[in-house]
Amino acid sequence: MRENEWVMNVNQELKNMGDSSSEMEQWKKRSIYRVPSCVTDLNKKAYKPQSVSFGPYHYGESNLESMEENKHRALLHFLKRYKKPFECYVDAVMEIVEDLKHAYTSLEQKWHLDTIGFTKMMILDGCFMLEILRVATSQDGDIDNPDDEVIDDYAPNDPVFSKHGKLYIMPYVKRDMLMLENQLPMLLLNTLVVDSKDGDPNQHDEELVNRMMQRFFFPYTRITKMGRCLHPLDVYRRGLLWENPHHKKKIVAKSYHRLVIEEGDEIVRSATELYEAGIRFKKSKTRSLKGIGFESGVLKLPPILVDDATESLYLNLIAFERLHVGAGNEVTSYIFFMDNIIDNAKDVSLLHSQGIIQNAIGSDKAVAKLFNSLSKDITLDPDSALDVVHKQVHNYCSKPWNEWRANLIHTYFRSPWAILSVLAAVLLFALTIVQTIYTVFPK
Repeated sequence: MRENEWVMNVNQELKNMGDSSSEMEQWKKRSIYRVPSCVTDLNKKAYKPQSVSFGPYHYGESNLESMEENKHRALLHFLKRYKKPFECYVDAVMEIVEDLKHAYTSLEQKWHLDTIGFTKMMILDGCFMLEILRVATSQDGDIDNPDDEVIDDYAPNDPVFSKHGKLYIMPYVKRDMLMLENQLPMLLLNTLVVDSKDGDPNQHDEELVNRMMQRFFFPYTRITKMGRCLHPLDVYRRGLLWENPHHKKKIVAKSYHRLVIEEGDEIVRSATELYEAGIRFKKSKTRSLKGIGFESGVLKLPPILVDDATESLYLNLIAFERLHVGAGNEVTSYIFFMDNIIDNAKDVSLLHSQGIIQNAIGSDKAVAKLFNSLSKDITLDPDSALDVVHKQVHNYCSKPWNEWRANLIHTYFRSPWAILSVLAAVLLFALTIVQTIYTVFPK
C-alpha cells in the first residue's frame, strides 16, 4: 500500500514538473547555505557565530541570546529616527517574505509554517544590522543619510552602540556578519531602507546599503558601485576582488607578450625556492585578490593582512564559492596559489619583507600553518586566470639557466658555512693556478 502511494506521488510530481528554465529560477533564489558537515568538521568554530545571530540558522542558540535585547532596542531607535509607522515595515517585509525564505537552503519547516515569526526575526535582525552599519560608519560623516536629525541618539554608555561598543563589540559582530550561515538577504536590507525614506520608492538609491557596508568592511579604501548583491558576504567578496578598470586593461594588454604556456603538470615551488631560481616578489599596486601577475621574472602579489579573523573569513568565502553556482572561484584560487608558495616560516618572512604579508597574529610559522590549513580539500579551476600564472612561473623555473642557478644556490649557498666553503675553495683554486703559473714561467 505504501509502495503504491509512493509511486502515485512520484508520478504526480513528474506531471507537475516544469522545464529546465523553471528549475533555473528556483536555484537562482538560493544564496544562503548551511555548510555541510564534511566541510565544517575541519574547523567547526569558523562557521558558527560567536556573538550574534542573523537569520534562521542559528536563531535561539543559547550563547547568542544575550544580543536579542539589543536587537529590540535597535528597532525602537530605528523607528523613532525615521518616524514611519511600524506597520509600514511589517507590510513591506510581508510582501517579500516568500522570497526571503527561498534565499535560505534547508530552511526548517517551522519557519515555513510560522510566517509571522519569520517576519519578526527578519525585521529585528535587519534593523539591528542597519543600525550597526550606520553607527559604525557615522564617525566618518554619514554622507548617505544627510536627513538624519540625530546621528548618535544612543546613550553614551550603551553596551553596543557607544564608543565603547564600537571598540569591543562591533569587531565581533563584523566577524559574525561574514559567516555564510549567518547572512541576511540584501533584498531585506534594501526594503527596510527604502521604507524608511520619504519620496518615490522607485527612485531610491540602490547602492546605499552597498556603500554603508563598504565603509564598514573597508574603511580606508575607495567606495565603488557593486550592483545587485546577495548578502553582506557577497558585498565583502566583491570588494576583495574589485580592480581599477584602467589597471585591469594594462594587465590584459601585457598578457599577449608573456611566455608560451606548455602542457604538463605544473608544480609551483615555495616562495623561497622561487627566489633562489631568480624570481623576485613585488607588491601589486592593487589590493584586489585578482591582482596576481607574472612578467619578466617578477611575481606581483596583492598585500594581505593576516589577523585573528582571517581564517574564519576565508573559509566562509571559500564555502560560498563552493556552494553557490555562478559565484566564481577567485578567492579559492587565490588561497590555493598562496598555499603553493607558502610552505614554512621562511616563505612568510620573505613575503613579509616585500610588504605582501602583514602579519598581525605573531609568528611567521603561525601564518604558514594558517594558509596550509585553508587550502584543505580545495582544487584550482583549470580555467582560472591564476592557472595561467602557475604555468608561467613553472615555465620560467624550467628554463635551463634558471634551473641550473636554482640548483647551484640550493646546493652550495644554503647556509653561511656553505658559502664560506665555496669561497675558500675558489680562493684555493685561484692560488693553485697562480702557483702553477709561477712554476711554469719562473722569473
